[in-house]
Amino acid sequence: MRATLSYAGRTAQPRAQPVPVRVGGFGGAEGLAAWLRIEQVTHLVDATHPFAAQMSANAVAAAEQAGVPLVALTRPAWRAGAGDRWTFAADLDAAVAALAGPSRRVMLALGRMHVDRFAARPQHDYLLRFVDPPERAPALPTHRVVIDRGPFTTAGDRRLLEAHRTELIVCKNAGGEGAAAKLAAARALGVPVLMIDRPTLPPRRTCESVAAVLDWLDHATDRGV
Repeated sequence: MRATLSYAGRTAQPRAQPVPVRVGGFGGAEGLAAWLRIEQVTHLVDATHPFAAQMSANAVAAAEQAGVPLVALTRPAWRAGAGDRWTFAADLDAAVAALAGPSRRVMLALGRMHVDRFAARPQHDYLLRFVDPPERAPALPTHRVVIDRGPFTTAGDRRLLEAHRTELIVCKNAGGEGAAAKLAAARALGVPVLMIDRPTLPPRRTCESVAAVLDWLDHATDRGV
């Protein structure tokens, strides 16, 4: 099989990949559909982040327009277990609203795109962890930035939370293993977590592992679709 990996382009130095890579948007669903036709793509795998709702919606629409079968590689959502102190927010706006009240030391484990939304709650001391240094300072009166790239470890995240005396973690329910260390560290330290629920996405075929996606590709190819 010939494959092309598409990046949104938000990471300055993504890891090297063993297949051709393209970087940047497509111009909406219509642009992606046109690209699928031009490149004669026969199968589309949506492996975007669970919170990349617009891209996933565009992929579903583009696949339908181009007549290309689509499967989404999704990470199972995280579920609270014994010892977890989780509360839930329906979306980012609800998470911002939930931070009303006295000052706390808050880790925003959200990526750099959304942290400025929390400027509406300027009373908190924020800890931010980014893959790349930000091009401009976040619009948060009091914050500290840590530059690091996952996957992270429970021991490392426990040291981070202890060093910054973190009192609350705000994160999206991304699922998977690469970013789960902070949840295990929070459980061990008794730190509460404000978990943001996943967005609603269009109906689509889904798989929860790369092996299942490859199996789908094999069967789809056998059927000639």
